[in-house]
Amino acid sequence: MDAPPQPAESSTPPPASPTHPVEPPPIPEASAIEKLPPRPAPTSAYSWSEWSPNARVVYLRSSEDANRHLSTMTPGCIGFDLEWKPVFAKGAKENPVALVQLANDDMIYLLQVTAMKEFPSKLREILEDPAYLKAGVGIQGDTKKLFTDWGVSVRSCVDLSLLARTVDNARWKGKYNSPIGLARLVEVYCYRLLEKGRITRSNWESVLKPAQQLCKTCLSHFVTSITESGHCLLDASNDAHAGFTVYKHLMSMADPTDPPPSKYYTFDCVRSYYCGPSGLPWSAENPKYDPGPPPPPRPPKERSKDRSPDESSINQSEAQSDPPEHELEQQFDPMASVQRHESVMKIAHSTWLRQQDARL
Repeated sequence: MDAPPQPAESSTPPPASPTHPVEPPPIPEASAIEKLPPRPAPTSAYSWSEWSPNARVVYLRSSEDANRHLSTMTPGCIGFDLEWKPVFAKGAKENPVALVQLANDDMIYLLQVTAMKEFPSKLREILEDPAYLKAGVGIQGDTKKLFTDWGVSVRSCVDLSLLARTVDNARWKGKYNSPIGLARLVEVYCYRLLEKGRITRSNWESVLKPAQQLCKTCLSHFVTSITESGHCLLDASNDAHAGFTVYKHLMSMADPTDPPPSKYYTFDCVRSYYCGPSGLPWSAENPKYDPGPPPPPRPPKERSKDRSPDESSINQSEAQSDPPEHELEQQFDPMASVQRHESVMKIAHSTWLRQQDARL
């Protein structure tokens, strides 16, 4: 008797477990980027809990608590970001930095410095210590504003836009110092959406609160000092942690046998001035960077549709026949005008004399 037919094996992979997130599509090699079709846009939002499931978010509003928590932080790379209350009135003075965000694999610190009696001494120590690499997007402007508002210098700052153009030059073209948004970097290297929305226009000086849509497993990682009404902690946590995640991925793309010099993308901001570890002035430069071909020239302006061809040709002929006013001013000579006037007067006088002689 023949054995019953066995069901055919399905080629569709089994659905991912809720505890194991779906792996993003692999990033192609730099040399094959231009030959491959673009990937579809990601549909999953970035969440720090996916990349660092054991991390905790610590929200601090007192300098004493901040010094105690930050004393356990070890040197290494940390994601760095700042937030401040936006200004909607034109010409109004910008508000000071309200929230300082630091993130790594273990901890995510949200320090609301505007609610503290003084700037935490341990936070100042970490920011000024070159053993802590601070990675972020737009970090040049952030560090200068931090000194302007709080008098704090920041050392060992990694500009993720410059780092991406250095280690992944085949993907990024254009000016070396042209910024690349954090959301764009997260989309390319993490295949996730970094949702911002209205959170960027929030009042960061008010009390923050966890988002209502957080799952219970995420809420178990939160350690907050105050949980009154305020704004979303999740979005604030994602920004700094996304910078940390992008930094790790970009550094893994660098050639270990010939790593690029750190001066291409790392700087110190001491008393609002950019410099290197030696104290010499620093600027965003990379002699090995290939900006690619220049952009195409701008197309000529189209002729107005309301104007007929005859009118345009008449206007062109008038423009060619009538010299500009500035050329007429340059051609005018007052001495020549006086000489012409005297010549005309002499001719008129000689004509009058001849007429008088004819009458006699």
